[in-house]
Amino acid sequence: MLAVRARVLSTVMAGSLLLAACSSGGAAAPAPSLTAPSSSSDFVGPSSVSSAVASPTVPLPAKVRKVVMLDPGHNGGNASHPAEINKQVPAGRGETKPCNTTGTSTRAGYTEHAFNWDVAQRVGAALAARGVVVQYTRDSDAGVGPCVDKRAARGNESDAAAVVSIHADGSDSAGARGFHVSYSNPSLNAAQGGPSIDLAGDLRDALRSGGFPPSTYLGANGIYPRADLAGLNLSNRPAALVECGNMRNPAEAAAMSSAPGRQQYADAITAGILRYLGL
Repeated sequence: MLAVRARVLSTVMAGSLLLAACSSGGAAAPAPSLTAPSSSSDFVGPSSVSSAVASPTVPLPAKVRKVVMLDPGHNGGNASHPAEINKQVPAGRGETKPCNTTGTSTRAGYTEHAFNWDVAQRVGAALAARGVVVQYTRDSDAGVGPCVDKRAARGNESDAAAVVSIHADGSDSAGARGFHVSYSNPSLNAAQGGPSIDLAGDLRDALRSGGFPPSTYLGANGIYPRADLAGLNLSNRPAALVECGNMRNPAEAAAMSSAPGRQQYADAITAGILRYLGL
């Protein structure tokens, strides 16, 4: 009996166990799809068994906190600085375009830049409450710019898991209403392929689930791929632009002009981002 116990103890003492999980880097999908990728990652540290008794579990390192760059379109001081915002800057695909624009407004005068800023702050607060590191391309609604190429650069420099630009449209076409989400197409790098398409799809699905109708005048089913948006063309991170609705449509203008309405937009955008991040 003692000999058997000795052999068992010797075998256990000689054994060891190493557990590790690796996460993918979110490479582009081989073909466009509108299903969300899994972007979570876990690392299980090494543990060992000795003297036939398991040693205390090695504490797991905290997950790396994901960074999201929010880009509230335009800025409150743009209109008073035409020379600065009209200068030409790189727009990708060998093109240039003005540094920035003033944005649109409701017929009653509520500005797009104020709407974008307010919604972005609400989204940022909700994401931060879930442990996401939130950064912004501008730090107030009283400044000028930054230029569209600089906004893209900030997202790239942050190594963001997602870059989401928040806007509202201003179409005077009769019956024009609804949201649409854009991504850079044709893609210029891996991040603009599958990851950006998935991000756009998650945002679209969340807005639709939140009760917002897809655009009746641009794109299809709430998705509008574009080749002319500098912020998307110059991004090397997964990036999408949300046009929340048409500020010239009376019903959507009323929603955008109210705090409860802006909160509804923010809730939907937040849900789309969290879905994309796998949180």
